[in-house]
Amino acid sequence: RKLKLLGLAHIVLPDSAGRTQTLGKYADSAIPETIRRMTILTGGAKLSLTAKIAGGANMFVQVSPNNGNTIGEQNLQAVEKALALGNIPIIGRHVGGTSGRRMVVDVLTGTVQIHIVGQATVQI
Repeated sequence: RKLKLLGLAHIVLPDSAGRTQTLGKYADSAIPETIRRMTILTGGAKLSLTAKIAGGANMFVQVSPNNGNTIGEQNLQAVEKALALGNIPIIGRHVGGTSGRRMVVDVLTGTVQIHIVGQATVQI
């Protein structure tokens, strides 16, 4: 927060399965890559990072697996694991459900607003 530095990753799938062309799509590669790039921007300084996460909706309920482990849930589990491996605490979350979200982030204050059509805006 002191540096007004923010990293944002839009996770599409939980596991890159070794793919290196599109690091930003997968939880297991996007989070470490985001941290690496933020560290470069600070000249290699040790960062004290926190995370706010949003998403993981099951927007296609009609194709939900019987075991309930949807791609959204798998993504959330992978994000939580990657953040834990980086010792990054999650200080805010708005996850799950069946509707997509629009996220607005203010780098100066660190506030995150979540907008879902037909619902009140939530701040995390």
